[in-house]
Amino acid sequence: MGWQRMAARVFAALMVTDSGRMTAGELAAMLSVSPAAISGAVRYLDQVGLISKERVPGERRDSYRVLDDMWYASFLKQDRLLKLWGETADEGIAVLGEHTPAGKRLAEMRDFFQFFAKEMPLLFERWHARRRDTG
Repeated sequence: MGWQRMAARVFAALMVTDSGRMTAGELAAMLSVSPAAISGAVRYLDQVGLISKERVPGERRDSYRVLDDMWYASFLKQDRLLKLWGETADEGIAVLGEHTPAGKRLAEMRDFFQFFAKEMPLLFERWHARRRDTG
């Protein structure tokens, strides 16, 4: 599982700018691509919670910026997906039976996703504690 190529390029461009903010025109010029390519990439990055679209007061154009605490927000969304995948596997087990080969594979999938869904909030707590402690 990976990112769309253009989304990865746009995200990297935003990450390496000092301000963490650029307009679509600036991104297109920096990456030597069309505005349409930028449009699709920023839409995707906004949907997954890694950037936001904003208008700086006094400016006429929208800019895109990297979100503060974006990794936490992004993984928080993943936590919901982990729970959903575990529940989906449970539904499959109910249909196929726990002791069938397919049911056993689904049980492994369920256990994996349930484990990570349980551990993820603890990791988030540890991360926030570490950030508080290190300033």
